[in-house]
Amino acid sequence: MGWTLAFSPESLIDLESIVTYIAEDNPERAESFGYELIEQTDILEHFPESGRIVPEFKDTTVRELIHGAYRIVYRIQHTSSQVEILRFWHCSRDIPQL
Repeated sequence: MGWTLAFSPESLIDLESIVTYIAEDNPERAESFGYELIEQTDILEHFPESGRIVPEFKDTTVRELIHGAYRIVYRIQHTSSQVEILRFWHCSRDIPQL
């Protein structure tokens, strides 16, 4: 049985900001990179615990995948078999609120 993915409003804002920033220099790459970030989450439909626990939050349900210099932070909701993508952020930036 697969898990469902959901994107938080904050994660969609993050994604849009990342793509907009990259598009200032390279619009074609911006679009493809946005899709790459989204595609990284596909594995979570079958392997929700594949990411590591985010050390800053010390919560076993909050995990992350790394793609290049970006962190894809998500929460596993076991009761509903749902993975919620919480945030996309660049590793050099301060830790955002969840």
